[in-house]
Amino acid sequence: MRFIVCLVAILIPAYSAAQSSCEGQTQLDANFCAKEKWEIADRELNRIWAEVKPMADARGNGQALLDEQRAWLKARDAACDPELDSDGSAAPMFYWDCMEQQTLTRNQILKSAR
Repeated sequence: MRFIVCLVAILIPAYSAAQSSCEGQTQLDANFCAKEKWEIADRELNRIWAEVKPMADARGNGQALLDEQRAWLKARDAACDPELDSDGSAAPMFYWDCMEQQTLTRNQILKSAR
């Protein structure tokens, strides 16, 4: 199943150049759309991290924040990876939705750490 997710990730640039997959109506479109939504949340996570980490370093708790972030990444993966073990064409959609929801929650936590 992980092969399918990797294949989807490889195909997204070419597919999304043709159209936004969030406008489509097929399961493949829904899978691509879910990944696009996660990518938006992940870009926001990286933007917030670039603000929060230097502030934490200045306060002397940057290493603790980094350790917390690494633990969160492992927990996120542990929560979402089982979605890939399910059979069916919707498995990638469920996986990317899980990744998005986990990331959105983490974004809120990091924003409160400012």
